[in-house]
Amino acid sequence: MAVRVTDQALNPWRELAEFESKHDGLRGKSGASAVFVGSMRDFNEGDDVRAMTLEHYPGMTEGHLEDICRQARERWDLIETLVIHRVGDLLPGDPIVLVAVWSAHRAAAFEASRHIMEDLKSRAPLWKKEILGDGHRWVAKNTPGTTPGKDIQSGS
Repeated sequence: MAVRVTDQALNPWRELAEFESKHDGLRGKSGASAVFVGSMRDFNEGDDVRAMTLEHYPGMTEGHLEDICRQARERWDLIETLVIHRVGDLLPGDPIVLVAVWSAHRAAAFEASRHIMEDLKSRAPLWKKEILGDGHRWVAKNTPGTTPGKDIQSGS
């Protein structure tokens, strides 16, 4: 399990390649990997967004992300997990988050990666301040990631 919060630019594909190159145990054991990359949009709630600042609570944020990954590993048969989250100043199109999960089978990889991402979006101690054309605002809620009528926790 690897978790990192960084204020440096994030190249998710390079991070993924570096992680896999350092974890030879993934080759042959992993029949599936699920990768999610989230990037900053230039719109939200009907407004143009020019930039965003992501703030976090150092130590607490990393601890929460580690807990999410640990819970996922207890719930699904996972080989490895990787979560990297950006903080600081971002522009539209900048990658914000990388969630990667390796498992022997695709169902576990898909379900665990979605679980990690949904928990991260709804509960991790991260705060977004959007820079608009006429000022700024703090984001009070995240866009829903679940399908209406579906509960990601129970799958029903």
